[in-house]
Amino acid sequence: MRIDFDPAAMSRNEFYKLLTAVVVPRPIAWISTISPDCASANLAPHSFFSIASVAPPVVQFSSVGRKDTLRNVEATGQFVVNFSPAGLMAQINDTGADFPHGMSEFEAAGIESEPSLRVKPLRVAASPVALECEVHSTVGIGDSTVVFGRVVHAVVSQDVLVDGHPEVSRLKPLSRMGKNEWATVGDVRDLARIPYADWQGPAGDR
Repeated sequence: MRIDFDPAAMSRNEFYKLLTAVVVPRPIAWISTISPDCASANLAPHSFFSIASVAPPVVQFSSVGRKDTLRNVEATGQFVVNFSPAGLMAQINDTGADFPHGMSEFEAAGIESEPSLRVKPLRVAASPVALECEVHSTVGIGDSTVVFGRVVHAVVSQDVLVDGHPEVSRLKPLSRMGKNEWATVGDVRDLARIPYADWQGPAGDR
C-alpha cells in the first residue's frame, strides 16, 4: 500500500522535507565564490548538484533562495566546485551556517585556501578535487536558481588516483540524505551496462 502526497495541499517546507528524503543520496558541491570587489571569499555547501553536459563539460547546482553564493556568481561569472570528502564533514557543515553577508567562511571556519588556476575564487586546499567554472547560464525556477557552470579547469590530488583515474574508495565522498542525515559510501558494486545484442531478458528471469 502506498500513501499519496499532494504538493498543492502541503506547505513548502513539508514537501521540501519529502523531496530531500527520497532524492538520495545527493552529492555535495562545496562551492567557493568571491565578492565583486574581491574583499570576501565565500564558501558554502549545496546538495542540489549534478552534471548537466559532457561536451562542453557543464555542472549545475541550485541555490534555494538568494544567498551570497548566488549573488557572487551572478556578479563575477565564476565559481569553484570543491569535492566534499567524508573527512571534512565538520568543516563543510560549519560553512553551511548563516554567516552575515560579506563574512568569509574560509576565515570564520579556519579553512585553508589556495589560488585557482583559471578563475578568481579560491579553492579549498584540503579538498581532493576542484572544478573551476565559468557561468554558462542561470535559470530561475520558483524560489530557486539553477546555475550552470562550464568547467574550464579541473585539479585532482594524486592521492585519490589509481591508474590515473579517481578511485571512490580514496575519494570517500560525502552526501546528504533527508532531515539532518549525512552519508558516506557503503557497498560499491561493479555492474557493466549490457549492450542489447548481449541482453538475455529481464534480470528477474535469469
